[in-house]
Amino acid sequence: GVDHFHSSLGDRGWGCGYRNFQMLLSSLLQNSLYNDCLRDTALIPSIPKIQSMIEDAWREGFDPHGASHFKNRLHGSKAWIGACEIYSLLTSLRIKCQIIDFHKPTGPMGTHPRLFEWILRYYSTDNEGAAKVVCTSKPPIYLQHQGHSRTVVGIEEKKNKALCLLLFDPGCPSQEMQKLLKQNSDGTNLKLLRKFAGNLKEKQYQIVAVDGVLSLEEKAARCHASQVLTSEKIP
Repeated sequence: GVDHFHSSLGDRGWGCGYRNFQMLLSSLLQNSLYNDCLRDTALIPSIPKIQSMIEDAWREGFDPHGASHFKNRLHGSKAWIGACEIYSLLTSLRIKCQIIDFHKPTGPMGTHPRLFEWILRYYSTDNEGAAKVVCTSKPPIYLQHQGHSRTVVGIEEKKNKALCLLLFDPGCPSQEMQKLLKQNSDGTNLKLLRKFAGNLKEKQYQIVAVDGVLSLEEKAARCHASQVLTSEKIP
């Protein structure tokens, strides 16, 4: 499960990165694999608390280049955070994740089919069989483009093989999201969440995908490697 968190008047326009982290964390807290990493995080942290957690990651030595961009200070600011800050924060908690950079369109008319294919593979790795609907234990994915970020909570493969992402958007009001919970919902309300390749035509997208837990040694190695933080580029 994933809880939807939306921007309020206080963080509209700059809070989406924090709201998507809250969504991701709401899922990780329900997954026993991450119990040990999150034993100090029983509740979903507020935006100021998340800002402090990112500063703590910087103090540990994560992504000094990124930290210097913010002058090593986030707490109390309205600074917009992105994939690098999410990566540093998760890794500092010993949560294994990676940044994947879809740095140019890979399909016709500025579309990104390779992004959709990557996400399909991510959600398919622990799925054997041909059930129509598969509930996976894989966490949601942080999805960012210039100026906004959202949370991928699933993917649909249509009969014609077209792929469709299911996205939680922190810019979407909770009243709209609550319509999805109605028992008699016939699926039309899902239009709010569905995004096909033709709906995602920004020049570049970045994702942060979680995949397990790090040992203390692996965390230290990733901290050292983040002196120059790099992503996997596709293509």
